[in-house]
Amino acid sequence: MSVIYRARAPLRLGLAGGGTDVSPFSDSEGGFVLNATINLYAHAMLEPCSDGKIIFAAEDREEYLEFSLISAIPDAEPLRLHRGIYNHIIREFNGGKPLSFKLTTFADAPAGSGLGTSSTMVVCIVQVFSEWLGLGLGEYDIAHLAFKIEREELSLSGGKQDQYAAAFGGFNFIEFGPGSDRVLVNPLRIKDWVCNELEASTVLFYTGQSRESAKIIEQQIDSSKEKSSSSLAAMFSLKKDALLMKEAILRGDLYGYAQIMRKSWEAKKQLAPSVSNEGLDLIYEGAIEAGALAGKISGAGGGGFFMFFVPPYKRLALIRRLSNNSGQVINFNFTPVGVQSWSSTTK
Repeated sequence: MSVIYRARAPLRLGLAGGGTDVSPFSDSEGGFVLNATINLYAHAMLEPCSDGKIIFAAEDREEYLEFSLISAIPDAEPLRLHRGIYNHIIREFNGGKPLSFKLTTFADAPAGSGLGTSSTMVVCIVQVFSEWLGLGLGEYDIAHLAFKIEREELSLSGGKQDQYAAAFGGFNFIEFGPGSDRVLVNPLRIKDWVCNELEASTVLFYTGQSRESAKIIEQQIDSSKEKSSSSLAAMFSLKKDALLMKEAILRGDLYGYAQIMRKSWEAKKQLAPSVSNEGLDLIYEGAIEAGALAGKISGAGGGGFFMFFVPPYKRLALIRRLSNNSGQVINFNFTPVGVQSWSSTTK
C-alpha cells in the first residue's frame, strides 16, 4: 500500500479593485480588492518515492523534469514555480534534507488566463506539501508563504490577491496595506439569492488570447510612480469601486453592481496601454450591443477571460453574439471553499 497526497485550489474572478494590491501602491496607499472563487481549479498530486528521484510533471504544460536527490534545485525554466517551492520547503521545513517524490500538477485554465492560475498553483503545491509533511499551515500561512516564494524569492511581478483568494475561497473583500505585510481578508456573507442571480447574470468568455501579466503589471507600476499620472488617479478610482461594489453585493443591488463594473473597466484601461486592445474592444462593444450591461477582463488585462453582466433573459443572445468571435464561453459556479488537501491509499 502507498499513500498519495492531493490538493486543489480554486481560481478566482477579480470583481473590483484589481491592481490596487500591487506594490508600491498597496504599500503606500493601501489597496482594496473584491474577488470570488469559482469551480475551476489548480490540482496537485504528490507521490512519495524511495528511488532517490525528484520528479515534476506539469501535465497541462506538457513539461517534465527529473532530478537526483538534491537539497536545492537550480532556479531556471521550465517550472520555476515548482523548483522554488521545493527549495523553500526543504530549506525552511525539512532542515535542508532532500525529499524523493513525484509531483504532478495541472490547472483547469491556462496560465495567462486572468484567473490567477499561476499563484493559485503555488497555493495548491504548498498545501500538498503541508499535507504530506504535516505542517499544519492555516489559510493566512499558506497565502503568505505562496506570495513570499513567488514575488520575493523568485521575483515574479504581480499582486497579492490571488494567493489569498485561493487559500480562503468564497467572496472576499481583501485589504492590502498600508505597509508591505498588512493583509486582512474579510469573507462576505452573500445571500443565496444574490449568489444565484450573479451566476445567472454572468457570462464568462475565454478570448483565447493568453498574455504575460508581468509585462502589463510592470507598465502599471511605472505609471503609478508618476504622482500626477492618469494611472494613479485610476488606481484610486478602482480602490473606491471595490468598496462600493462590496456594498452593492451585500445589499443585493445588482444594477448598481453592473454600473460599478462598467465604470471600473474604463478606469482599468487607464493603468497601462496594453490592458485592452482593438480586438478586446470589439468583443466588449459587441457584448454591450447584445444586451450586456457591463463587462471587464479578469486579471491584469490584455487577454484571458472577459466576464459580462447581462440580464438573464438576454443571456443566450449574448452567448450567440460572443460565438462570432474566436474563443469560448465557459460555464462556472461560485464556490465558497478555498484550498483543500487530502490523502488516499493505493495498492
